Amino acid sequence: MAAVDAELRRRATPGRAEMEKAYLKSTLEHLGTAVADVRAAMRPVVRRPDLDHDGLVDLALGLWEPPIHERRLAAVELLRGRADLLTGGDLPLLEELVREARTWALVDVLAASVVGPIVEHDPAAAGVLDRWVTDEDVWVRRAALLALLVPLRAGRGDWERFARYADAMLDEREFFIRKASGWVLRDTGRRRPDLVHAWLLPRSARASGVTWREAVKPLTDEQRAELERARSAGG
Repeated sequence: MAAVDAELRRRATPGRAEMEKAYLKSTLEHLGTAVADVRAAMRPVVRRPDLDHDGLVDLALGLWEPPIHERRLAAVELLRGRADLLTGGDLPLLEELVREARTWALVDVLAASVVGPIVEHDPAAAGVLDRWVTDEDVWVRRAALLALLVPLRAGRGDWERFARYADAMLDEREFFIRKASGWVLRDTGRRRPDLVHAWLLPRSARASGVTWREAVKPLTDEQRAELERARSAGG
């Protein structure tokens, strides 16, 4: 942990810290270490053959505190790199990290690359997302959507679950929810445009602008034209 902290600080740029803190509207301390440098610092730790489940969790929690952005990002990268050691029993802990993260820069990786593999490989664990999707915390709701992203992007995944969540949140006014819905629809549509087109057609008038713009990007010209007609007609 001390070695990671020292490496993060060695790679830091104070000017970057100020800009990043302002960009993310962050309340955390920022060192000014680039994402690529955080990942490079964590690579030898992730590759350690003696890293087991308890060691992984202990190190991640140790890096998470004190509240320094790059240390938290290092914790997320560690969990992402060894998500194979995690199970459905770790979801309560990951939920707490999502709640404390308060920024897409941490939440999105936690959701898509840490929670996502757990729920994909353990269908019983996926039920926790049914609770997350109705949570009062916007970041927990966003995580519920993005936890389904990677397999859907690859042409597999739980489309029915995502479609149910996206429909329930289609009237959301939160930008980060609207953007997440559009993001998953866009990436799903790259391999299965017909699926996204069929889902969006009866919801054309309800979808927010940001959701709409992302969702239609990979669709054919004919599909976009049909959706635009339905949107203009209010259907």
